[in-house]
Amino acid sequence: MPTLYVVATPIGNLQDMSPRAIETLRSVALIAAEDTRVTMKLCQVFDIHTPLTSCHQHNEESKGGYLAERMLQENIDLALTTDAGTPCVSDPGYALVRAAWERGIEVVPVPGCCAGVAALSASGFDAREWAFYGFLPREKKELRDKLRQMARGVPVAIVHESPYRVVELMEQVAEVLPACRVSASCDLTKLHEKTIRGTAGEVLALLKENPKVEKGEYCLVLDFHEVPPEAEEQPAAALSLEAQLTELLLAGCDLREAQGTLVERGAKKNAVKAAALRIKRLFTEEENA
Repeated sequence: MPTLYVVATPIGNLQDMSPRAIETLRSVALIAAEDTRVTMKLCQVFDIHTPLTSCHQHNEESKGGYLAERMLQENIDLALTTDAGTPCVSDPGYALVRAAWERGIEVVPVPGCCAGVAALSASGFDAREWAFYGFLPREKKELRDKLRQMARGVPVAIVHESPYRVVELMEQVAEVLPACRVSASCDLTKLHEKTIRGTAGEVLALLKENPKVEKGEYCLVLDFHEVPPEAEEQPAAALSLEAQLTELLLAGCDLREAQGTLVERGAKKNAVKAAALRIKRLFTEEENA
């Protein structure tokens, strides 16, 4: 029976490539790569000569089933890689893994780098419970709603962000969740790796002060432990009887019909009558003014 190996690769520093990952890529019959050009460079560094085929976000739904069938027909092992980090974690690959499971093919992870976990480990936040969200919505209202939802749901969240949008994201975090603490890591494992940490406002200020803020990908850890719970939304105050009567009058009812409608809705008859008298008095005063 063939085996599908899910192989993590370095996220920047090639020394993070494990001996087991190298041997796995050498031993399989085929490597399904997110971008064959990227994986080819990695293979050249480690003297790996295994054939490559593409399996990316635009073709994995159809390619996953095809590759799984090929594994069965030719009885071959296959390795799945992405450009950097662990496949299927905010990266393509799940369709191939799912197709393998559906056909009874054994799936074996070859663990290694994962940017989110690396950033979490360096954050200093209580990481006994956390969730990974990948990239957040770009539209402002949707983003703000998502941030509130995250803060209500988990104590710690990991997100990815482009260097071109990280300041905009942090502006929203600082505004919506000012008590949120943030650890923002950039260029993890690379030469200019940097992590900054503080409240959302402090991290935002540091990002704005950095002239090279738009260099490198960001992985942010959001700590919601000190974010106060949102107050329960209060129901909108009921319209006064006068306002309800006025709405009915504008809709074409006369005052007697409007009073009857409110009584039918459950309002007390005497209260409705008093509200009607106040409306009459108001109209009379306006006419005499």
